[in-house]
Amino acid sequence: MIHVPHRKKSSTASPVRIGCAGWGLSASVAERFPAGGSHLERYAQVFSAVEINSSFYRSHQPKTYARWAASVPGTFRFAVKIPRRISHELKLRDAESDVSEFVQQIAPLGEKLGCLLLQLPPSLALDEISARDFFSLLRGLTQARVVCEPRHASWFTDEGAQMLKSAGVACVRAHPSPVAGLEPVGDPRTFYIRLHGSPEIYYSAYDEPFIEAVAERIIEARHSSSEIWCIFDNTARGEAIPNALMLMEKLAR
Repeated sequence: MIHVPHRKKSSTASPVRIGCAGWGLSASVAERFPAGGSHLERYAQVFSAVEINSSFYRSHQPKTYARWAASVPGTFRFAVKIPRRISHELKLRDAESDVSEFVQQIAPLGEKLGCLLLQLPPSLALDEISARDFFSLLRGLTQARVVCEPRHASWFTDEGAQMLKSAGVACVRAHPSPVAGLEPVGDPRTFYIRLHGSPEIYYSAYDEPFIEAVAERIIEARHSSSEIWCIFDNTARGEAIPNALMLMEKLAR
């Protein structure tokens, strides 16, 4: 389960953004959303955030991002996944032109760009020099929040934590965890949960006790992080939206 360490509470609670990896609405959940408009327009009337995963596999034109930004309320935010070309093929090296092109594509999101998500391949071990150079490059091109989902044990070390903190990069709390018994540590100003589904990753729904536990940890984390995201990625059988709605209901109570 996702662990949130106890910290001293502040007087101001952090904003919480709940959403899914994509905004497709199946017939089974359609009645939970306003009628009329595109799926994104309807989705954004209920949720405050969404994760764009398609950018991992293919590029989108700036006018597409502009259309998406115009479809949602002013307080809505997008998390955009950094292309696999950068993370999996180039492995964060010699990526200047690719990163620059990606940042230009997403620029029309404007203030509705909530953060960038960097998911690393399980085979990519921490190379501090390459990682520092990459995050320096990224930071030179955008001021957006950056969250990283490492999946090699070498990132779950003191060295990994120090490098990510110094780069101002937060770490994803993923479930299931890619490294059993360990959590990556990064910039504490963003607390980002990604729930992939368990026991069958991307397919399984989470049960009510699990959702209640997530809600409790979000409530606790609100007093120690400047922004909290919880994204459901168990989309393959349409379980993400019902789970996200349940979490919102738990938090509302």
